Amino acid sequence: MKQRATIPVFIPEEACPHRCVFCNQHHITGKAKAPSTAQVKKIIEEHLVTLKGIPHLEVAFFGGSFTGIPISQQQEYLEVVRPFIERGIIHSIRISTRPDYITKEILAVLKSGHVRTIELGAQSLDEEVLRLSGRGHSVEDVENVALMINAHGFDLGLQMMTGLPGDTPQKSEYTAKRIIDLGAKNTRIYPTLVVKDTDLEILWRSGDYEALTIAQAIEFSIKPYLLFEEAGVEIIRVGLHPSEGFLSGDDLLAGPFHVAFRELLLTEVWKRIYQKIDCPEKKNAITLVVPEEELQFAVGHGASNKKMLQNRFRYVNYLPIKRLEFPGCSQVFSLI
Repeated sequence: MKQRATIPVFIPEEACPHRCVFCNQHHITGKAKAPSTAQVKKIIEEHLVTLKGIPHLEVAFFGGSFTGIPISQQQEYLEVVRPFIERGIIHSIRISTRPDYITKEILAVLKSGHVRTIELGAQSLDEEVLRLSGRGHSVEDVENVALMINAHGFDLGLQMMTGLPGDTPQKSEYTAKRIIDLGAKNTRIYPTLVVKDTDLEILWRSGDYEALTIAQAIEFSIKPYLLFEEAGVEIIRVGLHPSEGFLSGDDLLAGPFHVAFRELLLTEVWKRIYQKIDCPEKKNAITLVVPEEELQFAVGHGASNKKMLQNRFRYVNYLPIKRLEFPGCSQVFSLI
C-alpha cells in the first residue's frame, strides 16, 4: 500500500511579471482559472474518496507561484484545508513558488496555515544560465531564501531544469551539489522543452538554441540524480509528466519529452554498472543482485540491459532483494 499521496490543486498566477524563456504564462493562465475556495474543497473531498487508508495525505498547491497571488487569497486557500488537518484527515500542505516571491511576512502566513513544504523553482544555480533564461532572480536570491525557509522550520524543495540556454552537464552537476548544500529535502529534475509561443521557441527557430535529445538529457541529468540519491534528497519527479504544464501535442515543439524518462535514465545507470563487468569471454551465467524496487531499471527499458548482458552470458538471472538487505554496492555479481 502507498504510504503517502498528494492531492494536487492548480492555482495559476495570473500576473507573473517575469518572462522566462521556457514559459508561456499567458498560455497557461488562459487555459486555467484560479479555483474558488468551494472548488478547492470539492477537489479535496473527491480525492479523499479514492485515498482511504493511506497513512499520509498532503494537499499541494501547484501552479505559477502560490505566493505570487495576494496574501489574502493565499490565506483563503489555506483556510479551506485547515478543518481537514485539524480532523487528522490531511496531514500536510505543500506549495510551489519562485525564490523572489518569499518574504518573512509570507513565511509567517504559510506557517500559520499548516504549510510544511515549500518548493522553489530554482532551475539553475549558475548566474549565466539564470540570466539567459530570463528568470529575473539571482543565485544569491535562491541561497538567501533557502536559508530563510530552513530557518523557519519548513521542508525545502528545490527544483532544477537541465539544458537551459547556457547550461552544460557540468553546470547541472554544480546546481545539484548546491541544492544539496542548501539543505533541500526534495527536488525535481526537468529537462528543458521548447514550448509554443515562448522566447525559447524564437531562439530555437533561429538556431541560437539547440534542444536536447533524449540521450543528451540523460547525460545532463544522470549525475544530478546520483548525487541526490547519495545525499538522501528525495527525487519527486524526473521529466515532465503529460498532465503538467498543460502541454498538448501542438504545444510541444522540441526537446527530450518521454513519458518514461525516469525509466530511461535509470536504465542508463544500470547499463553503466554492467559495462564495468570484466568479462572478456562469454560466460555460462550471471546472477545480478538488485533492490527489488530497482528491478525494472536493472532489466532496462524494453529489457535493453538484459539483452545487452545476454550477448555476454548464456543465462542472465536477477535476484531481487529488499533495500534493507542490499549490501550497499551496486556491483554484486555471481559469475559461473
